[in-house]
Amino acid sequence: MNDMKVGEILLEQMLITPEQLEEALERSKTLSPPPLLGTLLVRMGYLKESDLQHLLDKYEKRKSFAEVLLAHNYLSKDDLDVALEMSKSELLPLDRVLLNLDFLTEETLAKAIATYVDRPFTHLDNLKSNIKPGLANGIISFVPAPHKMVPLSIDGRSITIAMNRPLPHKELLRLEDQIKLNVMTVIAIESEIVASQKRYSILPGSGNVAGGAHEIPGSIMEMMAGETDEPYFEEDALKVTEKDSLLVKMVNKIIYDAFLRKASDIHIEPYPGKKSIIVRMRVDGKCSVYQELPSKYKYAIASRIKIMAELDIAERRRPQDGKIDFKRFGPADVELRVATMPTVGHLEDVVIRLLNVGEPMIFDQLGLTRRNRAAFNSAIKKPYGLILVVGPTGSGKTTTLHSAISVINRPEVKIWTAEDPVEITQEGLRQVQINSKIGLTFASALRSFLRLDPDVIMVGEIRDLETASIAVEASLTGHLVLSTLHTNSAPETVTRLLEMGLDPFSFSDSLLCVLAQRLAACLCDHCREKYRPGDPELDELIDEYGAEAFAASGIKREGIILAKPVGCDYCQGTGYRGRIGIHELLECSDEVKSLIRKKAETDLIREQAVQEGMTTLKQDGILKVMHGLTEIHEIRRVSIR
Repeated sequence: MNDMKVGEILLEQMLITPEQLEEALERSKTLSPPPLLGTLLVRMGYLKESDLQHLLDKYEKRKSFAEVLLAHNYLSKDDLDVALEMSKSELLPLDRVLLNLDFLTEETLAKAIATYVDRPFTHLDNLKSNIKPGLANGIISFVPAPHKMVPLSIDGRSITIAMNRPLPHKELLRLEDQIKLNVMTVIAIESEIVASQKRYSILPGSGNVAGGAHEIPGSIMEMMAGETDEPYFEEDALKVTEKDSLLVKMVNKIIYDAFLRKASDIHIEPYPGKKSIIVRMRVDGKCSVYQELPSKYKYAIASRIKIMAELDIAERRRPQDGKIDFKRFGPADVELRVATMPTVGHLEDVVIRLLNVGEPMIFDQLGLTRRNRAAFNSAIKKPYGLILVVGPTGSGKTTTLHSAISVINRPEVKIWTAEDPVEITQEGLRQVQINSKIGLTFASALRSFLRLDPDVIMVGEIRDLETASIAVEASLTGHLVLSTLHTNSAPETVTRLLEMGLDPFSFSDSLLCVLAQRLAACLCDHCREKYRPGDPELDELIDEYGAEAFAASGIKREGIILAKPVGCDYCQGTGYRGRIGIHELLECSDEVKSLIRKKAETDLIREQAVQEGMTTLKQDGILKVMHGLTEIHEIRRVSIR
């Protein structure tokens, strides 16, 4: 067994900071009985359970299951010897032998396993779950034999799952990758887990989902086995209809795989003649080819998706848009936005956007620096004023707004939101779906909110002068207003709104802050390689950050650790997994207000903000490079200055 302590190993592997270790040790002294250090760090959110279990196994920091059984008096030495001998001769797991011999009851075995892996034991009777059926079915279907599991609850970005035995490290990583949540394990009795699974309409190996939804096959390649790559005649493509059973399964599989990969968009691109249909997915902001499909489906695949979205399949000359509730067709509870576009050869491209429906992200996980977090947190707690979050489409503006609102979402605060679409839901919010076809626009919704006695208003997007003017008016009449805008930087936002025609005096009085953001690809936590940079590389980074600004930041050169991508199974060999936010926060100080009233140029506003401590998008990105979270090429890709 390795002589290093768990805390020392975690520090050596850079999974926690010395401050986090010290905080956990101090907290442990106040708890009775004191929990194991690793378990406490997981509970405090400083460490992932999968990382902890991997290190305990890798460094041999836990006793064997047999030693645990004896140490905690679950059975006698003689009974254990008999069970071990039978396990060896019969080639059966020890736990199964203990049950077969009636040496342990189901409940005692579950408690022994919980002790062995240092996870809580729980009874599932009368426990209520807040898990949606689609996610629950996906988790239950994931189970590798002989494991059984059922999800219990979601809290922020973590999900608690009851298991009869812990998953191996690689399987646990794969499950977290599929559901995009950190897994917290509790141990429960196997029969109680099976009984709980009956609340959901799918059991492991059933292959079907509630409501008659279609089966999701193993892979596209399996479905296309025996299919020719190209039709012999153009007429073959006309013979395939949207009701073709293979096509139906194929479309469901494409969408389900996109959901599992956490793709934001699916692009279906048919071509004239015999050329294959290209299906691409955008994951973590980058498009890549997912699959090539036989060209004989080039007409029917668009029609199938139109039927799912309740669009007109006879109209191929004009663009159309609609939405799909995918849980009617497959095991994923995800809402889709569909847009079609006529292309050359009487064909139609289809783009499907997967909406990130779910819980808001925890505010502290947004990736804001200490200065930005403090300033933004102060702004959202003001009784009135205007807060803007800006950036391009898909930069996480809505996620940031909902995360901020979750901080102030209390029973005594009345909050109305107008969104298009409603992607994230929170209890306590009154959320309105914009529908411009019937005249329910952001401006009209905002105007109506003012008659509903709100404390806080969130407007999904400011698109025109009317919406901007009402937002400013609302913020000046005692309401906190949060909204988004499509601009490139925080200072440019100010000049853009002034160019729209806003009154500079009212606008300057109402504005609290502007947060600009981008998303950069994050290095994979499981394979990134950390290293200390040489002087030339460090000098280049500091020069790009700005020598004077770096000197004022207080960062020590010798403490900078960079990282580079490697590639593993978890990140599909890319070296990247997930995205991290980079931010630029402009606080509306008295000096900035004065510049707004004078309709100053963007450069003057930026200079003033930088003097007051604002870090630009690129500087914020470089800070994250210096913490080993991403690399400079990514920051250069998503930011200009």
